[in-house]
Amino acid sequence: MNPVHTEKEVESAAKKATEVLYGGNIEAFRIRTLLPFPNEQNREAWDAQVTFLLGGLQYTVDLLINEKDGQITNARLIDTMTPL
Repeated sequence: MNPVHTEKEVESAAKKATEVLYGGNIEAFRIRTLLPFPNEQNREAWDAQVTFLLGGLQYTVDLLINEKDGQITNARLIDTMTPL
């Protein structure tokens, strides 16, 4: 996998991971928050919280993406709700 240094690269890696986990028919994918992990001075990874629509529901998923190789080391579903 490729390194991820910019927000655009993080978005691409996050979208690929989300499509693998939830299928290719997701809609309205976007990064809700993007934070360096563990901190700005020692960034080793990105903590990306993403939202998307699937089957009439809005999902919020948290992904931890290694900066050096783009590997997803942690993915967890935070919330599923009917969009407003």
